[in-house]
Amino acid sequence: MTAYLVGAGPGDRGLLTLRAAELIARADVILYDLLIGADALSGARADAELIYVGKQGGGEQVPQDATNTLLLEHARSGRTVVRLKGGDPFVFGRGGEEALALRAAGIPFEVVPGITAGLAAPAYAGLPVTQREMSSAVAFVTGHENPAKPETALDWPALARFPGTLVFYMGVGSLERIATRLVEGGRSADEPVAIVERGTLPGQRTTLATLATVAKRAAEAGVRAPAITVVGAVAALPEQLAWLEARPLHGTRVAVTRARAQAGPLAARLRELGAEVVEAPAIRTRSLRAELPRLTGSDLIVVSSPNGAHELFAALERSGRDARALAGHRVAALGPGTARALREHGVIADVVPARAVAEGMIEALEALPIARALIVRAREGRDALPDALRERGVEVVVLALYETVAERLDAGTLAAAAAADWITFTSASTVRFLAEAAGGAVPEGPRLASIGPATSAALREHGREPDLEADPHTPDGLVDALVNAG
Repeated sequence: MTAYLVGAGPGDRGLLTLRAAELIARADVILYDLLIGADALSGARADAELIYVGKQGGGEQVPQDATNTLLLEHARSGRTVVRLKGGDPFVFGRGGEEALALRAAGIPFEVVPGITAGLAAPAYAGLPVTQREMSSAVAFVTGHENPAKPETALDWPALARFPGTLVFYMGVGSLERIATRLVEGGRSADEPVAIVERGTLPGQRTTLATLATVAKRAAEAGVRAPAITVVGAVAALPEQLAWLEARPLHGTRVAVTRARAQAGPLAARLRELGAEVVEAPAIRTRSLRAELPRLTGSDLIVVSSPNGAHELFAALERSGRDARALAGHRVAALGPGTARALREHGVIADVVPARAVAEGMIEALEALPIARALIVRAREGRDALPDALRERGVEVVVLALYETVAERLDAGTLAAAAAADWITFTSASTVRFLAEAAGGAVPEGPRLASIGPATSAALREHGREPDLEADPHTPDGLVDALVNAG
């Protein structure tokens, strides 16, 4: 049996270490605290036991003794136990206390360091804690000492004389006291101070001040924990080096209604541009496991979506075939995403229309001689393309390989989507099923972003006009439209 004291990093999912992710995926039991990132537990097994043992100033408290007891009990039972802590377990995280308890109980343990907020939050704010000719030393200090202590354990005069940068954790409620002590100890009242709230997260915000003004500035700005406070000459550098808060969608909350299996790339791109993403998958796809009709004699095979591409090859595999069965057939993909999905299966599309809608495909096929066409799509797909081909005298076979159904959304997810700045819709079904989940209407508060004409038409059917429509009608086009909308 081994217990693992694991640092989850400062919050950005990209800063979770590979070792931490590996152990989270293996754990039978995870004891986690308040400051882990929102996605840190997403890699846990479905049957893992997740136990909250966090502490919050003025809020819910789980005593450290109780946490130690849980850690020992679960480790002794032979289960794989991960104690998951925000930042680094040995930097103001009580990891040392937990390690001592495990050692006293004779339980082997492993410590997995994490990126501590005192380094990450300043870095994400464009603030190097050391800088040649400005600061060659850095000290990490708790701004919130144990209230049970009879007197402070901090040597304030020594901190005031420290020849470098001071980084305070958990000091939002003590800013006036910290500034006063440092000035009394000899630091200049004009020394720069930077407070970084929600460091590394989409809602990150930096407040700049001096020791003389920091308490007032923080109150005026409504600064709240969690935050890191940096004191020293380098604290003026975010004015020149800020990068996270300069991203085009920083501070913008975007709800993504696409199916969970397909939402990842869109959500990732939005996060890269600074958005806070609310994943509210209104739909999911369900395979119909239909059998393929004969392919011989078809001049054209049209695949209407990435899901259709994957389902097509699943159907080929069920029949004992693979991509070679498509040899000799012209293949058309409705949009670059569908073309990418086909390439994953070893097929390069012959036709990819400039506009990723049925009307774009109709235009792209106008000059091609076609006698028989097979259209692979969802059960509820539009009939614009098969109708247009039939009008040309083409024999059309429509093969529905999957259907789109509602995904259950809990009240918390619906509330988060309704509080977003934007809700993105990538199909008519995302409009229909989100409206159903929200009580029959598309939420009124957020602005609405549509991927294309069919989706916009569905919004209008629900009494709403989209605030933007992507052009091109692709996920990348949707992201670009959001950026341009400001």
